[in-house]
Amino acid sequence: MRKFVKNLAKGLFVGSLFFSSAVLAQEMKFFSIGTGGTGATYYPLGGTIANAISNPPGSRQCADGGSCGVPGLVAMAQSSRGSVDNIDGIKSSLFHSGFSQSDVAYWAYTGTGKFEGQSPANELRAIAALYLEHIQLVVRKGANIKSVADLKGKRVSLDERGSGSYVNALQILNAYGMGEKDIEAQFLKSAPASDAIISNNLDAFFVTAGYPTNAVIELASRADITLVPIDGPNAQKIVDSYGFYSIDEIPALAYKNIGPINTLAVGAQWITSAKVDEQLVYDITKALWNKKSRRLLDVGHSKGTEVTLSSALSGIAIPFHPGAKRFYKEMKLLK
Repeated sequence: MRKFVKNLAKGLFVGSLFFSSAVLAQEMKFFSIGTGGTGATYYPLGGTIANAISNPPGSRQCADGGSCGVPGLVAMAQSSRGSVDNIDGIKSSLFHSGFSQSDVAYWAYTGTGKFEGQSPANELRAIAALYLEHIQLVVRKGANIKSVADLKGKRVSLDERGSGSYVNALQILNAYGMGEKDIEAQFLKSAPASDAIISNNLDAFFVTAGYPTNAVIELASRADITLVPIDGPNAQKIVDSYGFYSIDEIPALAYKNIGPINTLAVGAQWITSAKVDEQLVYDITKALWNKKSRRLLDVGHSKGTEVTLSSALSGIAIPFHPGAKRFYKEMKLLK
């Protein structure tokens, strides 16, 4: 009898462990964020936001000094080719969410622009506007490039074809009466493009990212480079043609030995799908804007200081996800 009770107790103990593990596994939720290349801004900032909204099973609760993220949530920043890739990933359910330029998100939602001829991605929904992204035209000083017009015949990287930078670069070239055929086009992310500049295999590259961009910081410390302004009548033509662009300044202190320049900018936004659970997106949105997340954003990346609740609705041209909308209504930011 004693042996039976002992074995029963063992069985109950093992069973309770199994049950606890099963419950733990059921409570764990994964949430992916499509970002960008590791040398740009999306990826490191995505990692900061993923940390802010995560609170894996077994972690200390917010009230006990632990994470103030969503209980049971494990969020992951995943590298990608950028905005277009992220939108495609959301549409195909490869990503639960992703960062996108405001122009790319709108074109995908409406089936226009870059997505002309495709069915409108009516399921796209916004979580938050994040910060301004600046179109940076990085050039080797010895390449004799003083303006966009000087790119003709030069070796220029337009970024990968699945990126928002590529879309922006083509629009800028078109505004100056050029296209891919007028340059020696390459399709490199900012990090390999920087290496090509250093090895004298490239004259210039485009990158749309929040400044300071890691790859450009590193390149400025290793090579003699500058940024070319994108302003004047041709830039204004782009602003007038597309409602997503503005002309903004990259300040002198952004990069070593590079003065202030004016260039085009678009908004960076966090996008998800209408298919994602309303309560989950509400919890994620609430976690993004709590005080502990504020501290993480302020120290996690220089662009994190620009990610603020007061600008969370700026420039959003697609519907908000119902979960995010509910939170912003509670905050009296939406009616």
